[in-house]
Amino acid sequence: MTQEPSSQPTPDPIPDSGAWAPFRPKRGRAVALGVVWCSLALFGIIAVVMPAQAGGRWGLGDRLMFFGLGVAVAFVAWRYASIAAVPSRAGLLVRNLVVTRTLEWSEVVGIQFGGGEPWVSLDLEDGDTIAVMAIQKADGPVAGREASRLAALVQAFGEGREPDRPEDPA
Repeated sequence: MTQEPSSQPTPDPIPDSGAWAPFRPKRGRAVALGVVWCSLALFGIIAVVMPAQAGGRWGLGDRLMFFGLGVAVAFVAWRYASIAAVPSRAGLLVRNLVVTRTLEWSEVVGIQFGGGEPWVSLDLEDGDTIAVMAIQKADGPVAGREASRLAALVQAFGEGREPDRPEDPA
């Protein structure tokens, strides 16, 4: 059975295809996902086996609050595990720990990866700087290759390069 080609356009960004693959931390993501599961398991077990003491010191509310603390720790770790920078032809979606920001390539004028910073920084045309936590020095040589890939994308699509637009009829 043959399948006809789809008439729908390929979504942009193209997932996991060379230059357009999302940037994600390797070691930090693995550690954060481990913390998520360990936190839920550890706080859950402690909440269940916490002794009920006379005088109502450790009631159901205390157990739920203790497990809630484990859920809060797991949420922060999950948010760290979800750090990414997703390139597309239109720009770069940067998801850091707290802030998610979408940048057009023309907004990015430079990239820095060195000094004492633990991750890549982008210099923007408005003079601002934004961290890209998805590319971290802790990942060793992989981080250098990923920073180079991001720099190539910035050079190809950014630095004042105007996107293809139809010409004005005037």
